Amino acid sequence: MKLNDIRDNPGARKSRMRVGRGIGSGKGKTAGRGQKGQKSRSGVAIKGFEGGQMPLHMRIPKRGFTNAMFKKDYAEVNLGMVQKAIDAGKLDAKAVIDHDALKAAGLARGGKDGVRLLGKGEIKAKASFMVAGVSKGAQAAVEKAGGSVEVPAAKEEADTPAK
Repeated sequence: MKLNDIRDNPGARKSRMRVGRGIGSGKGKTAGRGQKGQKSRSGVAIKGFEGGQMPLHMRIPKRGFTNAMFKKDYAEVNLGMVQKAIDAGKLDAKAVIDHDALKAAGLARGGKDGVRLLGKGEIKAKASFMVAGVSKGAQAAVEKAGGSVEVPAAKEEADTPAK
């Protein structure tokens, strides 16, 4: 057997139907699209449309709940990245590290509600943090290194008087 003798099994590759090639082909004139209507035209995409019947994705019940209105937006910063920034000289370990300092160092992107400190990585520097939130692991790691974490109380919105 040689490379030029290799062939597919008979019927393994079926050639595509060439539509619109005359009445004798069996797929001439309307080319299997039927008569008139939206689906007979070119450039039609009716994904999920069920002819006026309520589509399946709208019929099935929805699960879960998102409280998007009251969702907090925190910039998440890991301790390992803070240590890298201190080693690189972008952060001063002697000063209080807060949202502004982390933003200036390029660690806190976004986070309109402040910074949340997470415990991934190691911190060796003795540093004091003032952040909006902290994980238990991160707090333990900072205190083990001799630092401190302060979380100011969240601003309570004034209750409107009942009418």
